[in-house]
Amino acid sequence: MSSGSSSSSRNSNSVNMESEWSKKENKLFEEALAYYGDGAPDLFHKVSRAMGGTKTADEVRRHYEILEDDLKLIEARRVPFPKYNTQGAWN
Repeated sequence: MSSGSSSSSRNSNSVNMESEWSKKENKLFEEALAYYGDGAPDLFHKVSRAMGGTKTADEVRRHYEILEDDLKLIEARRVPFPKYNTQGAWN
């Protein structure tokens, strides 16, 4: 019995890790997060539904966790600020 649960756990984790997000999915994700708010009950299920079910609640949760980790690195200044070429961009 434990080998079956470990196998399904491993499979769902690899699916979550390999899941790619389109620009449209990211935009829907961001809009749903802004709409429901960070502390909403059942947040990941709500965001998943708001995205039309293209991602599961587990995939949404994992994407959110990755976003949180990225924000922590940025806030801790462990990620270098990008050097944008803005010369002449507003002329």
